[in-house]
Amino acid sequence: MLSNIELPVILYTAGLIRLVESFGFRPYLYADDSQIQGSCHSDSFHQLQLTLSTCLDAVCEWMRANRLQLNTSKTEILWCATSRRQHQIPTTAVRVGADTVTPTTSVRDLGIYIDSDLSMRTQVTRTVAGCFAVLRQLRSIRRSVPDPVFQSLVVSLVLTKLDYGNATLTGLPAYQYRRLQSVLNAAARLIYRRRRFDHVTSLLRELHWLKSSERVAYKLAVTFYRCLHGLAPSYLAQSVRRVAELDRRRLRSSSSDDVIIPTTRLVTVGDRAFTAAGSRLWNSLPPDIRSAQTLPVFCNRLKLIYSLKNVFPHNCTPTSLL
Repeated sequence: MLSNIELPVILYTAGLIRLVESFGFRPYLYADDSQIQGSCHSDSFHQLQLTLSTCLDAVCEWMRANRLQLNTSKTEILWCATSRRQHQIPTTAVRVGADTVTPTTSVRDLGIYIDSDLSMRTQVTRTVAGCFAVLRQLRSIRRSVPDPVFQSLVVSLVLTKLDYGNATLTGLPAYQYRRLQSVLNAAARLIYRRRRFDHVTSLLRELHWLKSSERVAYKLAVTFYRCLHGLAPSYLAQSVRRVAELDRRRLRSSSSDDVIIPTTRLVTVGDRAFTAAGSRLWNSLPPDIRSAQTLPVFCNRLKLIYSLKNVFPHNCTPTSLL
């Protein structure tokens, strides 16, 4: 179980980190937003809630001592659990200083909407709605803009929304990917002035656009490459370990480029975590892609592999064509 609290504070709050950690919580600070995260078993909800209120009292006192003000109206509380345990999540309000905050079913974290059951339904819904809103606006100027310029507008205004934070969408059900794919299909038809029910496979291939599920896998693989080559933040890179780092000098795996896949308990939650999903994806990539010396080379080879899968959908990964 996970309790997630979001409250706005001033940027220079180094002392706040030590204060929150003294209560057993994990603080995360992003510019002027701070988060406090903690976890517990299903039978310890109330104890965690009491500890959380005590921690927030200490935060309020610390802010008053530093002439800061806690904005309760922007404070949100989210209890996370699997879909089968949603009925066990407490719905009582949590005391935050002199006010109370009622738990919500989803929160926005750096532009990504997180649901209490970690299904990412809200994120997909908001993304699809935002993309189609932009497409409706672009449709009104379609006849007034040259084709190359219009394609650039679609890429910069629609595809950037579709790709933002999409690595968090790893492991979603197929119907969620189909909702995201509908944005790509509509954008391709609009660029080529096709009707609503025209086939788009050839259009997507001509645009060199990957499918929605492949775009998610592409972003996850690129992030994983950054972690393995010191190009990612330390909190991500530290969670990734190569098999060769283990003390196996006499084993064949000592020269392997594989990474360790952590053990997970739930397919719907644990297998979708960055470390688990990224490790499985990385180990499934062909050796010539994983051995790329630079990030641009890795991106080109990876995108080519997915493009070839679309051209030869009934074949295995055509590594011999790289």
